[in-house]
Amino acid sequence: MRGRILIAFLASSLPLGAAAQQVVDRIVARVNSEVITKSELDELGNFQRLVSGKEQTAEQRLRELVEQWMVSREASYSGYHPPKAAAIEKAYASLEKRFGSPEALARKMKEFGLTRDDVRKMLERQLLLSGYLDYKFRPQVQVTEKDIEDYYRNTLVPELKREGQTVPSLESVADRVREVLLERGISRLSAEWLNQMQERWKVERIGGPESP
Repeated sequence: MRGRILIAFLASSLPLGAAAQQVVDRIVARVNSEVITKSELDELGNFQRLVSGKEQTAEQRLRELVEQWMVSREASYSGYHPPKAAAIEKAYASLEKRFGSPEALARKMKEFGLTRDDVRKMLERQLLLSGYLDYKFRPQVQVTEKDIEDYYRNTLVPELKREGQTVPSLESVADRVREVLLERGISRLSAEWLNQMQERWKVERIGGPESP
């Protein structure tokens, strides 16, 4: 009881802005000695709403932030270079094109409380995550000619026929099928590795899945 009274007194003695900041920036997870805050979680949600029209659950966003943090550390230890400014600008320009104009994107960012720097930061993190995982696992994925033929006959052809589309020859789509299978292999290895890294980096969630 005394503890609750003390907390209430301390909260009431703070300026309104400081109290609000305490709520916005409460810790939702620790990774080793570093923290992830609710404001970071909310910022990622706003970015997701900007680029895809919807946000993931709080637990999914938290996992993504943890994965970004872990990949950033692992990439720096391995000597992998972060995305260049030109790559980030290209991704930003693609986003502007999707919205029709820089002005349209700027209006939408303002609606979600995001600045150009916020969006560039998010794009940089995504590029680092996907680029490092591709760099790390692509050489480990083996795709044989039989794999390509099996996917073509058992997956691609039936799907195209169901949709009433023309079925291309195997030779004309072999490279694209190979890339699909490579990406699947990279995703599988990445998921396994990221799960292992969560144990290595001692990820501690503060509260249950709904608390963020």
